[in-house]
Amino acid sequence: MQNIEWGSLPFGYFKTEYNVRCYNRFGTWGKIEVSSSEYINIHIAATCLHYGQEAFEGMKVFRGADDKIRIFRWEENAKRMRRSAEGVMMAEVPDELFYGMIEKVVKLNAEFIPPYGTGAALYIRPLLIGTGPQVGVKPADEYLFLIFVGPVGPYFKEGFHPVRMQIVRDYDRCAPLGTGHIKVGGNYAASLKPAARAKKEGFASVIFLEAKEKKYIDEAGPANFFGIKGKQYITPDSHSILPSITNMSLRTLAKDMGLVVELRHVTVEELGEFDEAGACGTAAIISPIREIEDRDTGKVFTYGDGEAGPITTALYNKLRAIQYGEEPDPYGWTRIIE
Repeated sequence: MQNIEWGSLPFGYFKTEYNVRCYNRFGTWGKIEVSSSEYINIHIAATCLHYGQEAFEGMKVFRGADDKIRIFRWEENAKRMRRSAEGVMMAEVPDELFYGMIEKVVKLNAEFIPPYGTGAALYIRPLLIGTGPQVGVKPADEYLFLIFVGPVGPYFKEGFHPVRMQIVRDYDRCAPLGTGHIKVGGNYAASLKPAARAKKEGFASVIFLEAKEKKYIDEAGPANFFGIKGKQYITPDSHSILPSITNMSLRTLAKDMGLVVELRHVTVEELGEFDEAGACGTAAIISPIREIEDRDTGKVFTYGDGEAGPITTALYNKLRAIQYGEEPDPYGWTRIIE
């Protein structure tokens, strides 16, 4: 086990011993390669550099209460990466290769999996890029799929404590019929400037509105938004929102807790009707929201008394308990890596 202050880890890059790589050339996947280098030797005309042929995923591995290593819903990440690859015309990674590379890189870096009870996890970053050279705007004939890992703490420095978020109207994350529903780098590039401004103004992140009418909630920065209204779990539905695997899991848990789950448009005005609000995703799991401020109008929506609400807390604790093996997994979401 590495001599690392596990409980103080930020959510950031951490150098580990190995990463794994595999090339697809002219439609055929090659052999898995193991590398200790943090760098890629890439052609200057690679399509990932010029035309945005790039997609990635984010996953976590947990050391459980029983000291077993669990990975959470990897099949859903594999499916989502294939949807992303199809969306920007890249070679699609089959399940057996996707999981085989995950298993290999996790085992190679087992000493970096944080101990149970520290609140940290091993983050897995699968990355698919176009490496074949093109000068015309067309797909590459070569792709690189690689996975690197590193131990991480909470995405927001506040951890599971309510944060402030800011609604922005002068920036769009993506176009209505664009790439918002797939996990490609361009969506995140478009969010960098408003997110940096929001942090400078004292907010943890931004909430984007859909680009067409600016009436409905879209993404909450790098995560999905949800609200609790009485016994309802409500989360926005839109072609321009990335389908979050965490949100998908929370909806299942919410139903089993007796909540009515609604996947639908959510107006800005409806924010004032929620009892609780949160942002959910792999990196944060859930970040409770205590305040949302509309940057243009100055209107403020406040939730709770500075602590996470009871339903948000129950959902967070239930999901973490499954991920860490503290409770049974009746859904078959976790897989033990021997």
